[in-house]
Amino acid sequence: MTSTPARSDQRPSERTVRIVFGLLAAYHLALGLLMVFAPKVFFDQIGPFGVRNDHYIRDVATFYLAFGVGLAVAVRRPSWRVPVVGVVALQYVFHVVNHVVDISEADPGWLGPADAISLALGAALLIWVWRAEERR
Repeated sequence: MTSTPARSDQRPSERTVRIVFGLLAAYHLALGLLMVFAPKVFFDQIGPFGVRNDHYIRDVATFYLAFGVGLAVAVRRPSWRVPVVGVVALQYVFHVVNHVVDISEADPGWLGPADAISLALGAALLIWVWRAEERR
């Protein structure tokens, strides 16, 4: 009697990878669109640091929109996955550092640490996805 050997690697299926990249793309596109079309809502609810400047909020939106498009392309183009998620992860790491530096500048004050933590969790997720894709 022959048995099928247990799968030695625990790599996610292509379907799972596509879903993860699709969700990451949707999140970044939604955030970018919020920043473009409702900069006041973004500032008031998510990023209340310093004085509101709609132009700069829309400038930052361009990065999130580009990330979203890149991640969306990576859903169907596996060769895009490692470089795109790597760049997005790197941006998140830089973003975390910026939030830690300005952690006391948010109003209300609790939002500074909350933003830094949520961005750090996002960075950790992106780094995990990046490393997993490098191993695929």
